Amino acid sequence: MSKRIFSEEQIKGLLQNPNVEKCSRKSISYRKDFKASAVRRYQNEGASPNQIFRDAGFNINMIGINIPGYCLHRWLKVFRIKGAKELSVETRGRSKGGGRPKTNWQNEKEKMKYLEAQVAYLTAENDFLAKLRKKSLN
Repeated sequence: MSKRIFSEEQIKGLLQNPNVEKCSRKSISYRKDFKASAVRRYQNEGASPNQIFRDAGFNINMIGINIPGYCLHRWLKVFRIKGAKELSVETRGRSKGGGRPKTNWQNEKEKMKYLEAQVAYLTAENDFLAKLRKKSLN
């Protein structure tokens, strides 16, 4: 994660760039067409990431000298696997699983199955902890 923090002035300037979709104090979201053209230009012309971003009107010193390379690497990975269409989907910070447990069940049967599994897990955990306590007391 970047440690850069954009000022309000910098955010306003970035939002005026036609290649920026949105911008916050800590991150920039780029337009899909910019991502696709940057990837194509990098692959076909061999242009450097910094040159691509400079030509698109970005101040490299402001956004960070390594950011263009990181972005292009991430976009290339998505482009190779899923194609240009998927470049519009933001992938930063998203994991493949985990997170908060599901609470919107399709039906009662699904909800019961989840709750039964949770009870079984917690019962096994309590049994295990009870055994550990017994061993530590002896």
